[in-house]
Amino acid sequence: MRKIKAGFVGFGEVNTPPEFIVERCRVAADELIKRGVELFETAPVSDDPEGKNAERAVKELSAAGDFDALVVCVAGWIPTWAVIKTIEPFKHKPMLLWGLSGWRADGHFVTTADQAGTTALRKPMEDMGFNFKYLVNFKDSAPRYDEAVTFLAACRAASMMNEAKIGMAGYRDMRLYGTLYDGSALKSAIGAEIEHFDLLEIKELMENLSANDIAAGADHINKEWDFVKAPQEGTVENSVKVALAFMEKIKERSYDAFSFCDVDGVKKLLKFAPAGAMTLLHDKMDIPTVPENDSYGAVTQLIVKYLTGKSPAYLEFYEFTEKSALMGVPDYVPSSIVDGKVTVMPNAFGSFGEGLLNVSKLKTGMVTIARLTSVDGIFTIHTALGTAKTPEKWEEAGWTPPAPQLPSLEVVFDFPSENFIQDVMGQHYIISYGDNRDLIREFCAVKGICYLEAEA
Repeated sequence: MRKIKAGFVGFGEVNTPPEFIVERCRVAADELIKRGVELFETAPVSDDPEGKNAERAVKELSAAGDFDALVVCVAGWIPTWAVIKTIEPFKHKPMLLWGLSGWRADGHFVTTADQAGTTALRKPMEDMGFNFKYLVNFKDSAPRYDEAVTFLAACRAASMMNEAKIGMAGYRDMRLYGTLYDGSALKSAIGAEIEHFDLLEIKELMENLSANDIAAGADHINKEWDFVKAPQEGTVENSVKVALAFMEKIKERSYDAFSFCDVDGVKKLLKFAPAGAMTLLHDKMDIPTVPENDSYGAVTQLIVKYLTGKSPAYLEFYEFTEKSALMGVPDYVPSSIVDGKVTVMPNAFGSFGEGLLNVSKLKTGMVTIARLTSVDGIFTIHTALGTAKTPEKWEEAGWTPPAPQLPSLEVVFDFPSENFIQDVMGQHYIISYGDNRDLIREFCAVKGICYLEAEA
């Protein structure tokens, strides 16, 4: 993940002693830098009658290059026109309208009327159509540096999504409706584009792989994974071929995320499950993937990756209790969420031939589950926070006996699961570890889409 890139400009009225403005803006900027933000700074702007300060700041920020957001750091009273003159050329960028706070000296409190400046700005900026977050430091409270960085991280993700390209082999696996998408609306609101290609390309790539590459992939699998039982001859090699072919296509087209036609694609045409192939792909590439041509699932994965810096996995719902959801996958998970060593089980399901089913145990702890969808034409991300626990022993009917224990978690909510169920947006949800709700909420605000959270 690249660093967050932000422009930074401070403000203070021309009659305020400049050291009070400069020093406090310097502290705020340094705290952002400490938290990993790459800042493009210009000196604080005052309301000189000719507007020379504003012109200088615009020139310097414009020369700094592209950045994800502009920090508008108000360190004292400032007439609104001076701020608008400075920031209007960057109106296409999200902004953080950030009011600092005073300090204590000689036994009393000192202020430069920071919030006189911000409160005079908030409504005009809203009326003028600026895309901004309004944040004030509270008197006698810790400065809100982490909240500022959370917003800037969301701006980075929003910026990166504008250039995102998702590869998709095939289209509408199993004729599902929930995996369909509106390409123009997606590009307009989120920025990502989905590029489709046929599985025939993968078949041709498989036929042209070198024996050495196939052997190297098989050697990796045999050394790095635990097998519940020995596979049939050719099972490992089949998985390697699909993985290498997918990887070659992903690298060729520089995809940022990937999905594919599973049941009506690889399983139907190649006659085996691709779970082992996708597990190997995740061992070799840090890229979010989801099966079954899940368009909005893939977009959700990429959003979460750009917010957290980690490629998330997908899980689907199998059962609900009154306070929890049993979530698992009948195929693969990336090793990043595996507790211990990747474990695979050669197995077949229904009419499909033998593949390497991933049956690894998953990490537990606090998790955020999320999914992007479109509700009446309005893009929405639905989220919930839960505690992931190892579930009881269970099986999905249909697997060749002995039935596998699928990779799964019981996600326990702090509210009735009914509160989540009544808004559920699909069978696949994207899981990330930790509480990432604030990041997702800020992303939605930056992109102007709806945020929907299940809660008590």
